This record gives sequence, structure tokens and C-alpha cells, in this order.
Amino acid sequence: MSKKFENVALTDKVFAFDALLSDEERGWQQKAREFAQTQIAPTVEEDFDAKYFRTELIPLVAATGFLGMHLNGYGCAGASAVSYGLVCHEIEAVDSAWRTFVSVQGSLAMSAIYKFGSEEQKEEWLPRMARGEKLGCFGLTEPHGGSDPGNMKTVAVRSGDNWVINGGKRWIGLASVADICIVWAMTDDGVRGFIVETNSPGFTATPIDGKLSMRNSVQCDIDMVNVTVPDSMMLPKAKGLSGPFSCLNEARYGIIWGAMGAARGCLDAAIGRSMSREVFGKPIGGYQLTQAKLADMMVEYEKGMLLSLHIGRQKDAGMLTFAQISVGKLNSVREALNIARECRTILGGDGVTNEFPVMRHMANLESVRTYEGTDEVHQLVIGRELTDLNAFGA
Repeated sequence: MSKKFENVALTDKVFAFDALLSDEERGWQQKAREFAQTQIAPTVEEDFDAKYFRTELIPLVAATGFLGMHLNGYGCAGASAVSYGLVCHEIEAVDSAWRTFVSVQGSLAMSAIYKFGSEEQKEEWLPRMARGEKLGCFGLTEPHGGSDPGNMKTVAVRSGDNWVINGGKRWIGLASVADICIVWAMTDDGVRGFIVETNSPGFTATPIDGKLSMRNSVQCDIDMVNVTVPDSMMLPKAKGLSGPFSCLNEARYGIIWGAMGAARGCLDAAIGRSMSREVFGKPIGGYQLTQAKLADMMVEYEKGMLLSLHIGRQKDAGMLTFAQISVGKLNSVREALNIARECRTILGGDGVTNEFPVMRHMANLESVRTYEGTDEVHQLVIGRELTDLNAFGA
């Protein structure tokens, strides 16, 4: 299968989505498409098989300006929400793991410092993180809790001018390669966030092995035993779960666009194969059943893209709500998985091999479906908005 850079995706043939974008937005889109196709695509299948996170790409990603691109100042591009969404879309059209990297660094770790940090913390960390010189991770999820961060077991206790943190986190992206971790811990004053340098005594990040998804990225268990951080490393503007939830919503926004990118990657592969593979004397794309499958998938893909764009415009206008984010995340990932599975049928037996990206996308999307809120969590967010009744824990 050719890995050359294609400026136009096969899915672009039906609906002129680019006509809805500004010149600036198209510029970010094309930059991300070229980067993903030329820098990530050539080795992605090999890295997935080898469980290898290609850290040598990080300076190249940083050089594009993608890291924290939606933030203003501190060496960040200050791009629009739609531009950032398009970047997530193009990167995940090649690979979910690399969109996750951009998301963990920019939407989680950098956003936490940007939203809730002191001016000194922002000046110290954000420019270096935008340049890729320092990597961050986001320590919220715990082994026992998953989707219930209110039941947090990690605790931080004040000791003079310091804080002593004890506890554990799980499924923390980038933790074993990160320089800092935004750790959320329970204190006598509620949940607070801390910038913890990962070389601190008592801080241990262990990559989780045995993954059948997101194999070319790292997710870790974190153990913290009497990890001591100065009071100056607490995020002063974050108190309670609204802090980490605000960052999660930044990451969820990127997923809305990114999952549709994975769907596009699968569709492009299926469309191309339908025109090149012949059975019973003609390409399989010439049969009605195949065209019906492609048409149905294309309709869902374009609906997902229009929803993503609407949500992006709402975010740029400062009008985006939590429930709208949940609608987008639930729809994009669910439909992307449906599209991936149907594309696999068009590829036949070869669809389960790494000659095509579909099974890799399918496996990765199972992780995307779970992190930053499961389907069930987002259904309950939407249900609460519709009924004014809280069904969490019911």
C-alpha cells in the first residue's frame, strides 16, 4: 500500500468540506496532513507491531507548532479551535497514538498550567513544552476509580512549605517519558493540582505492557511514595474537580475531530481497495452491495465532520457546553468504530493484516472509546442535560 503523501483524500470527492474553512484553517489542515502522511505513516505499522514509541518524531511535531497550538502566548500559536480540530483530524487519519500525544501534551498538561497555573509557572514551563523540550503528562485516573475521579485515593498533605503526595494513577499517557506530571490529589481543601517533576524521589512510572491497542505509544502506572513538592508547584487557580474536568473537555474536543480522522483513514483504504480488487471479472466497487456500504459510511462520516465543525465554531465563539462535547465525543467514536468494522469487510481477509490500517485503527479506537469518558459517561451527561436529573451513581 502506497505511503506517499496525498494532498486530497478519497473521501473529499463527494462533499466539499474544505469550502467551509477559512484560509488559515486550511493552512493548518494541509500542514498536518503533509506531516502525518510523510513523517508518521511510513513507520506506523512497524512501530505498532514493535510496540515502539518513536520519540525521535517529537522535535519534528514541535517544529510544526502543533503542541499547545490553541493556547495564546508563551510560545504557542494561538490558533482557532477549528484549526486545532483539523490538526487532530489529520494526525489521527494516520494514527490515534500520535493524536493522543499531541492531546496529552497540549490539551491536558499544557492546558492545566495555562488555565490554572501562576504566571511564574506558565513562563517556566509552557514555552519549553511548546518547543517539545519538556514533556508533560496528566495524572488523574486511578486504578480503582476509572470514570469516578471523585473517589480519589491519592492524597497530598502539607508539610511546612511543601506537600507530600502518596497514591497511584493508571493509564497515564507519556508518564515514563515525561519531565513533569500534573498530579491531581485530595487535600484537606479538596482536590488540588500539582506540577510534579517525574525525577522526584518516590515517583515511579511503569509502562503498561500487554496492550492490543495504542501499541506505539506509552501509557503507564504511576506510584507515588512520599513524593515531596514545594508549595510553589501547586496550581493556584484549580480547586475541586472542575479543574481536571476543564482539561478533560479540551482533550475530548480533540477526540471529536480525531476519531473522524480514523474513520477517514479506514474509508480511504476501503474506497481505494474497492477500485483495485477484482472478483467475478470486475472491481468489487462496481457491485451494488459494496457501493451501498461505502455510501452509508460516507453519510455518517460527513455528518460527523459537520458536527465536529459546528462544535468547533461553538468553541471559538465561547459558547460550547459540556453536553455538546459529550454529543460529539459519543458520536464520533461510536460512528468511527462502525465505519472501521464495515471497511474491514470490504477489504476481505487482507483487512486483518497490516497491509491496510483498518485493524490498527479499530484497535486504537477501542481505547479512544474508553478514555476521556466512556460512552456511558457521555450518555449520562447528555441525559442529565435533557432531564435536569443526575443519574450518575444511580
